[in-house]
Amino acid sequence: MLLPLISIITDDALHKLRRVCKMGCNIWSKKLLVVGIILYGIVLLAGKTDADSPDNQAPEWVISEWINSDGFTLSDMRGKVVIIDFFQLWCPGCNKFSGPLMNKWFRQYGNRKDIQLVGIHTVFEGHAQQTPKRLRQYVKEKSIAYPVGVDGQVADQRLPETMIRYHTRGTPEMAIIDKKGRIRFQHFGRFNTGVAEELINTLLKEE
Repeated sequence: MLLPLISIITDDALHKLRRVCKMGCNIWSKKLLVVGIILYGIVLLAGKTDADSPDNQAPEWVISEWINSDGFTLSDMRGKVVIIDFFQLWCPGCNKFSGPLMNKWFRQYGNRKDIQLVGIHTVFEGHAQQTPKRLRQYVKEKSIAYPVGVDGQVADQRLPETMIRYHTRGTPEMAIIDKKGRIRFQHFGRFNTGVAEELINTLLKEE
């Protein structure tokens, strides 16, 4: 589920719109062009990856409550590959894509000591419905065996703290962190799982 969009039309897109309209276009073609630019912007936003630099250090997460764990910090995981699934229990993409993928990866990698899967419940809407109590039921219903943390909520702040620190755009969003604590992959929405698995296997071989 995507965060509300304040603006997705870039200066470059507006420049192209003005250039096309100088060549001659009626009001309807202008409207169609604007719609096209907006849709193109949404696609770019959904596919944007933050981890373009190998020096992109992952922020520490802020968790108010843990399920399937007594709790641990990201710094405790140094020396391990960490996969984070930012999700909401009522998010369609989480239930259809990232949740099943995390369960698959847990079956695939769960017995290894050099990798840690973590789900972080980042609630930015429907707070009354997406409670920690309901989350516990959800974890049981979905047979989730890896640790799940409730993203820490600061008073008078709509977005939870870890979501802000990682600049996530909504749910599902996934981050893959290497053994040195650097974000090597971060993506909102669906992605090529084969490519992601290749990256995970590569990171597992690194020191």
